Amino acid sequence: MKKHPLVLACLLLSTAASATPKDKPRSTQNRPPPCQKRAPDRDSWPNGTLLWGSYRKVAGDGTSTVMAAFDLNRIRLGGAVLKGVRLADGKLMAPPHIAKGLFGAILQGADSTGQPVEVALCNAQPDAEDASITWYRIEMWNSESASWKNPCIATARVASPRALAVQGVWDATGAHQDVPNQFTFACENGAIAKCIDWGYKPWAKKDGRLLKDLHQACTRMARADYCGNGRSHTREDSPIDMYDGLEVLARTRVATAAWDPERASFEAAWDPEGASCLARTRDGQALERIQTECPGRFEADTRDLGEGDRCAVRRRDAKPEGALLRNHSYSPAHSN
Repeated sequence: MKKHPLVLACLLLSTAASATPKDKPRSTQNRPPPCQKRAPDRDSWPNGTLLWGSYRKVAGDGTSTVMAAFDLNRIRLGGAVLKGVRLADGKLMAPPHIAKGLFGAILQGADSTGQPVEVALCNAQPDAEDASITWYRIEMWNSESASWKNPCIATARVASPRALAVQGVWDATGAHQDVPNQFTFACENGAIAKCIDWGYKPWAKKDGRLLKDLHQACTRMARADYCGNGRSHTREDSPIDMYDGLEVLARTRVATAAWDPERASFEAAWDPEGASCLARTRDGQALERIQTECPGRFEADTRDLGEGDRCAVRRRDAKPEGALLRNHSYSPAHSN
């Protein structure tokens, strides 16, 4: 089901490690059980540049995520290691002999420093608008407070965020890596999950073409990661409008209370490596500053991509005419 292309870019840059540690024995005695009813979490983190939407170990450090990778071969249920768990189209599938499914399963994973983490699977529910998307409620074991806690960052819009299970992991530059048997829990308030919810499901196809690259391009676009190095150049809650060649999402041309196309202008064209063509920045920084951040990556090029989408600079190795994704946004002068 198509979703409306107008979205709020609460944009993200947090990173992931691509390997999980070997099993390490650790005591689980005297722990309270996971997945119990609790009062809502009151603490939250301003969500502006996160990739995963999960808590960070070090305040202000976008690379210090508490979740990075989980291993399908390291899942326990009732104290026993489960064999045969699969991830298919974003859904964790229990082996046939497990009648109750994966409720209460404990998943072994790693944070961005490679240290072990444990996450409990508390619930699974289909998306209210798209049943092909499965949201999970998860809790992570916090050894310091000796408690289970939702690792996803809450915002005013989503007070109790859920997560999606997505094949592969993301590294420190925001690049996706396919790693056998490893997957990411992408929280609801992060770019990985948002791009899936907007329609770019990496496991899906449109007109016979996988949307995997479109999803990765979307994660770059959502965070305004022009250089493809994981650095975000956006402001929190910046309105954006995106559209792609496959027409998963189409350009918004009619004004609503939340979006005025007449106030917006072309920002950039995108592929999995970042911006292939850039007209201006979303946060108002000069283009020269972006070129300094990734020297030699862009060159002056004022080509028109059609429909008035005109570049100012082009990535040297890219052909913007074939860009997977484009977006409009308000320039800082028109953002209020």
